Amino acid sequence: MTETGDRVGPASHHPSETGDDPSAPVRQPVLRPRGTYISKSDMVTDVLRDLITDGQLSPGTPLRQRDLAEQFDVSNTPVREALRRLESEGLVATDVHRGATVARTESEELEENYRILAALEALAGSLAVAKITDDDIADIEALYREVAACLPDDGRLAELNRQFHFRIYECARSPMLLLLMRLLWRSFPHGPQAGRPHQESVRQHDALVRALKHRNEEQVAAIIRDHVLGSIKYLPQR
Repeated sequence: MTETGDRVGPASHHPSETGDDPSAPVRQPVLRPRGTYISKSDMVTDVLRDLITDGQLSPGTPLRQRDLAEQFDVSNTPVREALRRLESEGLVATDVHRGATVARTESEELEENYRILAALEALAGSLAVAKITDDDIADIEALYREVAACLPDDGRLAELNRQFHFRIYECARSPMLLLLMRLLWRSFPHGPQAGRPHQESVRQHDALVRALKHRNEEQVAAIIRDHVLGSIKYLPQR
């Protein structure tokens, strides 16, 4: 019997932030509803995916099957299956000579991600217009003012920007859409807004808040689409 057919509960061993140092802090596994069980390969996949998308395993980090098997207390088989699945998701790259590593994000891949994100965020903004409340708009406007008040080098800026955008997208009331956008946001090492001048973002955020207040669905979608696609010109030259 192979280990992949076994069912397991929460993992008792997890990889470290570096993938090599057992004394380093570790990430807790993805929480699942009580009473559910997952295979060992599912468990390894979930934890590694979370570590990669959260940036705790940086691009280029080696993912050695033997080390991971020891850290998860499983055989090589579920680790090998997990790495194959993560490779199909674009999170892991496999080289004949170097083995598996956390995938590096190239400009072409980032540009494609921006185009996908623009379509999803425009859809979320469009759906949000019909469901947004005055209280929602008050929260969004308060976050806009916090972002606008920041200096360009403020360490809080990236997180406040994320909160501003997702406070809008939460109003679409679509958990699957939110999940897809969160995954895409994590594909940008410093956030989708990296490289864009701060005042440019502030102006576009202001236009977006005004369109939301007027419940103008087409304008909201267009502003969001242009805002996201506008980041492409700030990508490093290939």
